[in-house]
Amino acid sequence: MAMETIDSFIGGTSSPPLEAQYGEKIDPRTNRPMKRVARSSAKDVDLAVAAAMAAQPAWADLRPLERGRILVGVGRAVRDHAQQLGDIESAETGKPGHEMPGLIDLVAEFFEYFGGVANVLDGELIDQGPNYHVYTQQHPYGVIGVILPWNAPLHQAARAIAPALMAGNGVVAKPSEHTPGSLVALARIAVAAGLPAGLFNVIVGRGRTIGPALVANRAVGKISLTGSVRAGQELGRLAADRVLPLTLELGGKSADIVFEDADLQAAAHGVTRAFTWNSGQWCAAGTRLLVQRSIHDAFVALLVEAVGELRIGPDHDATSGPITTRDQFEKIKEYLSLARTTGLTAAIGGHVAEAPHLGSGLYIEPTVYTGVRNDMRIAREEIFGPVLCVIPFDDETDAVALANDSDYGLSAGIWSRNAGRIHRVARRLEAGRIVVNEYSGGFVQTPCGGFKMSGYGREHGLEALAHYSQTKSVIIRL
Repeated sequence: MAMETIDSFIGGTSSPPLEAQYGEKIDPRTNRPMKRVARSSAKDVDLAVAAAMAAQPAWADLRPLERGRILVGVGRAVRDHAQQLGDIESAETGKPGHEMPGLIDLVAEFFEYFGGVANVLDGELIDQGPNYHVYTQQHPYGVIGVILPWNAPLHQAARAIAPALMAGNGVVAKPSEHTPGSLVALARIAVAAGLPAGLFNVIVGRGRTIGPALVANRAVGKISLTGSVRAGQELGRLAADRVLPLTLELGGKSADIVFEDADLQAAAHGVTRAFTWNSGQWCAAGTRLLVQRSIHDAFVALLVEAVGELRIGPDHDATSGPITTRDQFEKIKEYLSLARTTGLTAAIGGHVAEAPHLGSGLYIEPTVYTGVRNDMRIAREEIFGPVLCVIPFDDETDAVALANDSDYGLSAGIWSRNAGRIHRVARRLEAGRIVVNEYSGGFVQTPCGGFKMSGYGREHGLEALAHYSQTKSVIIRL
């Protein structure tokens, strides 16, 4: 039986690569080839950008309310096709199927939210006396390049594409070559729901080819990248020659802080989800656990119990699925080996997960290391897997110092029942999102982005719209 082929989607239709090159996509649950995936070239990128350029002016000239209605319709269509989209992403990423309805609902919500805030795109009138009429306008960039990772393809896409479209831009989106199918399906659904053909294009191929081609195309006005620090640095160097604006959400090594007055049972389950959701493959994962010394041993015992309840496997109801790519699987194994040679103790886990029902899939045991110091490599580098480092602290000052002693600043968690402590610590933490008494990705309405090497610019919320348009002042002497 022939494998399914995933081609680019350009100008509202399927677009095979001009150079007819293809690669294979590996099924993370079996470690075997599952799809044939296009390897597009710079020429394919230019076709996609040209399609977006052709469609964008008429789109930008629509009343914001009309653009908003179309985007709300896209959100409705996403809900209508939730099963299809969820099945594709679950198969390509290895995510347990039961997680997909919530994720697809969030994808729909991005289009509904940004479609619903259409009228906030108004400019402002600036009073300069009776001899002048001065106002501002929000001007779209034209074409936005969106470069996406493999860990949460549809979520990461929707949070960039929805505000980019609402601001009047066309989009060329590049999914990871490891997980392209769901985004191609989303683009088809959007066009069928009324989005003009050519506005939302998907270019399938390798990042090393597509990223530089997007930067080089002078019709691309801005790029949004979600990915590793290395990818952000490389893109930034290329973009500097054109002074091309970027929105970057990069890596993380987020601190999850548990104080002695917290609800420890709730915190144990929340901390577990913080580092094991999506098998630890999310940049905001809480992978540095800071525990007040007075409760350290008792809390670790509760944590080990909660982690031990996780069900690893390929089935729909598993609570921990496989690692999505073979390269990432090997990288995590290297960190497990590093921990052993460093003499760290695994309170639970620490190995590749092996069991008959796992076959040759890419599974890692959810792992908790104790005795970790904040200066160790395993505590400072992003592992991007279900690996947690436990570090004790003495008081608030110590906790904040440890949390901020990191190259990253994407997210942080606080577990406490002391309102004063919560506000003091949240104010002092150097992170773009602070979550208290749970650990989550936040809401569509709340800005999301990093401090330090976790990137710059913001997704989510009204602030995202400001990153997909430019302010123009108009000064008229009367």
